[in-house]
Amino acid sequence: MPVSEYSIADFLKEVKNYSPEELLLWSLRTFEVPNVVFASSLGAEDQVITDMLMNINPHPVICTLDTGRLPEQTYRLMDTTREKYGFRYRVLFPDYRDVETMVSNSGQNLFYESVEKRKQCCAVRKVYPLRRAFKGLSAWICGLRKEQSESRASVGKVEWDDNFGLYKINPLCDWTNEQVWEYLRKHQVPYNTLHDHGYPTIGCDPCTRAIRSGDQSRAGRWWWESAEHKECGLHSSEHAKVREPNGIFKRA
Repeated sequence: MPVSEYSIADFLKEVKNYSPEELLLWSLRTFEVPNVVFASSLGAEDQVITDMLMNINPHPVICTLDTGRLPEQTYRLMDTTREKYGFRYRVLFPDYRDVETMVSNSGQNLFYESVEKRKQCCAVRKVYPLRRAFKGLSAWICGLRKEQSESRASVGKVEWDDNFGLYKINPLCDWTNEQVWEYLRKHQVPYNTLHDHGYPTIGCDPCTRAIRSGDQSRAGRWWWESAEHKECGLHSSEHAKVREPNGIFKRA
């Protein structure tokens, strides 16, 4: 077949009516394993995607970040999920030299001091490891939903991510929280037990707490900061946009 050139608009038109499962299958075929990776935070949405992926392809590439500050419940879930589905995560760690320098200069809990220092910690423990892991890849899959926060309200099924230099696939972007939990229960998918104790989203242990009734779902993340700062840098709105990369994707 002749090589065809595809733009973001072409992709969005093609996948407009796809279900999450159909979008995942499309992603694996379009960008091809192992050039597309699923980056799981082991949150509720990512557990849904893990289950869907394992039903589509028993050998997907699934990576997860170990920042060194995760709750014990997250590590338990990692083991439970791996045992249930019979795969191995590609576990990504921050560069110890970056961590040593940061902690030596600013202390273990620098993130409480300012937004700038918190973002520095997130960059060292999350952004830099993913940037290394994504080098040379074509696309990554993640569990963003429009409903999660104001900063995610414009998330689309397919985006170009300037931050990492590859396409970004968001299979659950149009799902509600109720749909996520209906799927988890219906398919008996393991989830983090902290969700049962008022934690709608879960990140590093010192930066996550339970929320009160009526709070926005991400109110427990970096609760000492104002709402517009509640991103770690992986999903910064100025980096992931529905626009063109430098060079249109070519597909046979």
